[in-house]
Amino acid sequence: MYAPHRVAYAGAMRALALAASTLALAGCSGQLAGLRLPGRPGCEAGSVRPVGTARVAYGALAPDGAVAYREPEGAQLARFGPTNVNDYPTVFGVLAERVDGGCRATWYRVQLPIKPNGSTGWVRASAVRLEPVRTRIDVDVSARTLTLYRSGRVVLTAPVAVGSTATPTPVGRYYVNQRLVPADPNGPFGPAALGVSAYSNVLTGWAQGGPIGIHGTNEPWSIGRAVSNGCIRLPNTTLERVFRLAPAGTPVTIHD
Repeated sequence: MYAPHRVAYAGAMRALALAASTLALAGCSGQLAGLRLPGRPGCEAGSVRPVGTARVAYGALAPDGAVAYREPEGAQLARFGPTNVNDYPTVFGVLAERVDGGCRATWYRVQLPIKPNGSTGWVRASAVRLEPVRTRIDVDVSARTLTLYRSGRVVLTAPVAVGSTATPTPVGRYYVNQRLVPADPNGPFGPAALGVSAYSNVLTGWAQGGPIGIHGTNEPWSIGRAVSNGCIRLPNTTLERVFRLAPAGTPVTIHD
C-alpha cells in the first residue's frame, strides 16, 4: 500500500499524460478516435468491438474531464475532472468501442480507477484522446514475480514483495492510472511509484480508500516475501527501469 497524499505529481507533463520513458508517449498522433480499420467498408451502427491486442493496448486521456456511464446514453456512474486528487491527469484503460455506421467510435468502454475493483463504464469518444501503449505488466502473486512486456515480448522479470495474508494484493485486471515521484526517494516507496486502478479489499480506512501501487522500497529484505499492505514492491533499481518504460494506461494483470 502506498499513501498518494505523500507523493508529488511526477514532473511537468509534455503533450500528454500517457508518458513513455520521458512522460510523453512516442508514436501516433493522439487523435485515434474514429479511425477506420483497413478492410472494413462499413460497420453496423451501435456495434461494439474490442480495442487493443496482446501487443498494443490503448489509454484514454480526458483533458477536460469525463463522465462515465453504466451504458451509452444510460445512467451516470462517475464523474472525473481533468486531474485526480494527486493532480495527475485523468487516464482510463480502453477495453472496447461502440461505433457508428462509418466505423467511427462514438463511445469507449473503459476501466475506471474507482471502487469496486474492476469497475468499468462508458465515456463519450469526444471526451477523450487515445494513445497506444505497448507495455503491459503481469504480477504473479504466488510466484512473487513481476514481468514487464513490450510489444508482446518480455523485457524483464523480477522478484517482488506482495501483500501479506492479512492484507493481500487484490487480483484482477487493472491499469496504471498515475505515475508519482515521492518527495523522499530513500523513503518507503523508493524513487517512484506506479499507481494502479485497484484498492485494498481490507484496508478501507487507508488514505484515499487504500490504493494499490507498484513502487520501490527502503526495505530490500522484503523482496520475495508476502509482507506488504497490498502493494507490489520492487528493488529500487528495477523499479526505476519499470517506471521509465511503463506509461499511464499500461495494462496490469495481478493473479495467483
